[in-house]
Amino acid sequence: MLKRSILAAIVLVGASVPLGAEIIEQVLVKVNGEIISKTDFESRQVAELRNRPELAKLGPNSPDLKKAIAEITPDLILSSVDDLLLIQRGRESGYALGDAQFTQIVDNIKKSNNLEDEGRFAEALKQEGLTMADLRRNLEKQMLVSQVQRAEIMDKISISDEEARGYYDQHKQDFTSPIEVTLREILLEVPSTDRGVNVAQDDAVRASAEELRKRLLAGEPFARLAGEYSVAASKTNGGLVGPLRLEELAQSLRDLLERMNVGDVTSVLRTQRGYQILKLESRSESKIRSFEEARSDIANKIGETKLRAEREKYLDRLREQATITWRNDELKKAYDTALARRRQASASAEQSATTK
Repeated sequence: MLKRSILAAIVLVGASVPLGAEIIEQVLVKVNGEIISKTDFESRQVAELRNRPELAKLGPNSPDLKKAIAEITPDLILSSVDDLLLIQRGRESGYALGDAQFTQIVDNIKKSNNLEDEGRFAEALKQEGLTMADLRRNLEKQMLVSQVQRAEIMDKISISDEEARGYYDQHKQDFTSPIEVTLREILLEVPSTDRGVNVAQDDAVRASAEELRKRLLAGEPFARLAGEYSVAASKTNGGLVGPLRLEELAQSLRDLLERMNVGDVTSVLRTQRGYQILKLESRSESKIRSFEEARSDIANKIGETKLRAEREKYLDRLREQATITWRNDELKKAYDTALARRRQASASAEQSATTK
């Protein structure tokens, strides 16, 4: 089982970094007197690594599993402390998860996971190693973090019209729809063997393709002929392929399509499998959305950037006011590494924004 492998690997490497003699210590760090235990942190590590299915078959001694644990630990211990600071702030502000709210959330979880039967829901909790009390504590923590971020950070973020227009002018390519084409295809396959392609067979298939092209140019429906003669998977849909982004096609095909008008049929084309005929069914031209059309997306983009920056500033203030006592030096180093990396990334993003 993945969970057991991860836990075994965590023990082997000492909570993903060498813990030395303190490996049996259950308290990793205290934040304003409230602890993050080894068990709590291991649970977060397991939850994070379970999102990586490629690790499922690895044993506890696997170097790849140990590497994955070491990679996630710095950011995970940083986010663990961040979340605890926000949870504490939420409690100070008087936020709490009421009974009615908890019941409503649980009902939504049951419906979205088809677990309305109480027995199946209880079994699902058991498989996750949770009791109903555990679930409530976890949901309350999520709610406290969300409430604090909304009240203390999100509600205080504003975006001026000048900012929005500036962003739009600098990122017009993000609001430009690409040229897209829809094609129809007919593919005739040339038989091949270990010795290669028989010339006579190749000539015969090409002749058949040329004959089909003549029938197309004479007005016979492309979809009907594709359904009758094509060996491509698209034959079931009348040879329809797309829409496709023109910029993502091979250059030779792009050059060909750019010279065609809608409704045009190509000459017979040689492919690896045989001979192909294409029809340009439709083309949508590139279009730049207006500022007004893009306004909501612009607000979201700027808001996300501001939220990250303001959240980090807010957490730094909480951190400065907090008493954080580490029980493990190596985990503290991992925490400091992640914090320094975050601040460097923020400084780079801020510098980049001011130079545009």
